[in-house]
Amino acid sequence: MALYAAAASVLAGVENRQGSIKGLVYSSSFQNVKQLYALVCETQRYSAVLDAVIASAGLLRSEKKLRPHLAKVLVYELLLGKGFRGGGGRWKPLLGRHQARLKAELARLKVHRGVSRNEDLLDVGTKSESVSQVPRFVRVNTLKTCSDDVVDYFKRQGFSYQGRASSLDDLRALKGKHFLLDPLLPELLVFPAQTDLHEHPLYRAGHFILQDKASCLPAMLLAPPPGSHVIDACAAPGNKTSHLAALMKNQGKIFAFDLDAKRLAFMATLLARAGVSCCELAEKDFLAVSPSDPRYRQVHYILLDPSCSGSGMLTRQLEEPGAGTPSKERLCALAGFQQRALCHALSFPSLQRLVYSTCSLCQEENEEVVRDALQQNPGAFRLVPVLPSWPHRGLGTFPGAEHCLRASPETTLTGGFFIAVIERVEVPSSVSQAEALAPDLTPSPAPKRKKRRHLGRPGLCSCC
Repeated sequence: MALYAAAASVLAGVENRQGSIKGLVYSSSFQNVKQLYALVCETQRYSAVLDAVIASAGLLRSEKKLRPHLAKVLVYELLLGKGFRGGGGRWKPLLGRHQARLKAELARLKVHRGVSRNEDLLDVGTKSESVSQVPRFVRVNTLKTCSDDVVDYFKRQGFSYQGRASSLDDLRALKGKHFLLDPLLPELLVFPAQTDLHEHPLYRAGHFILQDKASCLPAMLLAPPPGSHVIDACAAPGNKTSHLAALMKNQGKIFAFDLDAKRLAFMATLLARAGVSCCELAEKDFLAVSPSDPRYRQVHYILLDPSCSGSGMLTRQLEEPGAGTPSKERLCALAGFQQRALCHALSFPSLQRLVYSTCSLCQEENEEVVRDALQQNPGAFRLVPVLPSWPHRGLGTFPGAEHCLRASPETTLTGGFFIAVIERVEVPSSVSQAEALAPDLTPSPAPKRKKRRHLGRPGLCSCC
């Protein structure tokens, strides 16, 4: 029965905005996180249906000691799930007394809505359908293996490798045991939607990371070369950190900060499994990190992926269909923190290149944060135009916002995401301060080409 109590606790935490389902599952003491996560997600997916059935059957009125969240989990198992696992304990006879009434209310609900299957009771729109069609992306961990070896392993398991994809249509058409190489990221394999690889031996050994394509872009676009010193400002749970380490070939130093001790502990486990050895973890607020500290004098690259509303997260869109936009009060608080964090990052004296990213769809957390930070540092930094073929650009709220990237299930077959690449404007010594702060801050062609060669990762020049 520990499973049902843990699931009820997670549901209550989500309702009270204590965290996301995934975060609360991983911070729970329940050992089989996959089983717990699946049960919570399915219960949440049918939440409105379960509420209607429980209310119509009068279950909570009859059983006053039964908590609402536990009741929802138990009724899901009874009517829609796999039946009571492990015998059901003391709750099985209790639910048994109401089983006939609960089943009758579920049948009546189907008749009322004119459907015959349980799945048809879900009120999913086009957006949710798009979310459910996002492929499974697998980032090969080049610290431990290479793409060719992982491809060969899957082929020996009966998967059919189709080579490099040429378009999003190739990714949409994936079915069964077919998989592709992503057209943009050379270490990213693409499998059909809903492919479950959490128990795959290569995943458990850290040879590949289950990471959405949009989440892979920040590290790729930051492009720190081996030997760099990098700050990952809000690092947990660590997928982007491990990607940075792979790009750097474990050479150099990554300073990774996060305030959440539990998330940081989970991150340490992830990094160890991935073979990351160049990362220094610190349970610390990035805003309390001094830019003048001698330890960071060689930091030329910063990845800033701050806390956000998570409105673009696939798991949230699947777990909470129809979830509304965050309140204005919450957006205002988040945007205030994000802007402070971005301005703080831009104050590091040796910074050359920064990537700001969120898994939010909200303009307040994205374009407006970037615009305000650039306005507070006039003439010092510029937005870098990246990935010109990327189909979804930043909202045109200020000049240059089109250089930012957006992502969504509908336009890029990924989670919802926002990315801005910012680099320092190097002013030649012959140019006066007044000229440097003139309205037209675009560097002359020659210095700009030179800067791209200096900052870019090999093979990335055509994108920058």
